[in-house]
Amino acid sequence: MSPEFGDQLPDSVDWRAKGAVLGIKNQGGCGSCWAFAAIAAVEGINQLVTGNLISLSEQEIVDCQKKPPNNGCKGGSRGGAYQFIIDNGGINTEENYPYTARDGECDQDKINENYVTIDRYENVPSKNESALQKAVANQPVSVGIASSSFAFKSYQSGIFTGPCGAQIDHGVTIVGYGTEGEQRQFTGSR
Repeated sequence: MSPEFGDQLPDSVDWRAKGAVLGIKNQGGCGSCWAFAAIAAVEGINQLVTGNLISLSEQEIVDCQKKPPNNGCKGGSRGGAYQFIIDNGGINTEENYPYTARDGECDQDKINENYVTIDRYENVPSKNESALQKAVANQPVSVGIASSSFAFKSYQSGIFTGPCGAQIDHGVTIVGYGTEGEQRQFTGSR
């Protein structure tokens, strides 16, 4: 049963340890973080529902979701990626529609080979840590972050304590949370 607002949430969650997260994938020189973040969340949700952790196709979204503001390797929205999966009736596997790190034509033969479906998605309110914690307690969650600061680009591990940027420019997936000392932390993949 999913935690509700006011319910006691676990002190920590790590979807990696629970087998709901694949290893970090490399988007290469393609600005497809939006597709990677959404796909990682869908992979996790699929594992939680079916027990199967399957690598899904970011490339299908890059090639086939061209509705603005989505523009393949030039960027897009995580919501647009989810909406593509819903409208298309699902998403193919990475094995069947492999990642190329470049814009391509939508492969009409592969676009209808759907292995995982979703029927909706929800937005977590921005700047609401409690809502994010509740969401992550239930599943991996894709988020947008401001990643262009020097402090963030220099980040290696642990809790990031640098200044927040002003412009959201990167999609990542939050795969857990916990505390370190007195600080709450969210664990992500990028």
